[in-house]
Amino acid sequence: MKIGMIGLGKMGGNMVLRLLQGGQEVIGFDRSEDALKNIEAQGARAARSMDDFIAALGDPGGRAVWVMVPAGEITRSVVKDLSERLDEGDLVIDGGNSKWSDDQGHAEQFAKTGVHFMDCGVSGGVWGKENGYGLMCGGDDADVERMMPVFDALRPEGPREEGFVHAGEVGAGHYAKMVHN
Repeated sequence: MKIGMIGLGKMGGNMVLRLLQGGQEVIGFDRSEDALKNIEAQGARAARSMDDFIAALGDPGGRAVWVMVPAGEITRSVVKDLSERLDEGDLVIDGGNSKWSDDQGHAEQFAKTGVHFMDCGVSGGVWGKENGYGLMCGGDDADVERMMPVFDALRPEGPREEGFVHAGEVGAGHYAKMVHN
């Protein structure tokens, strides 16, 4: 599966490497040239502009983007930018530490153009690259199923229920992560 990752810091960059190890095709975008060079050295494609990033994801309607940036204004800015660039049937996952109550607003913003939205609390820190990430997702059943190859690549090895949970509707994943913390 092809997925785009926006935000290649310690968590996002390591998630890209784990996705590659899990057989996923990854396109990364970050403002840091060092972060881009790091994922290129590991075999991911690095986009140096948002236009290149969106184009590299392929045809509209089936693109998937994972947002891994700091919560708050940066996330809102990325969400706004993506909502103006993506098309009906595309999907966005907010994997940062956004407040669960912000997720519904993001979902509504994307829904205006038919873009799907999920939230996913991610636990594992810098150790997740080797050990896998605990994933707590909120969103539509069909979207969760669509992204299961990505979730399976990121989570720890072993039974799925030991490292992944579909906690409920949009917002439930970040809520579960808040409780987990």
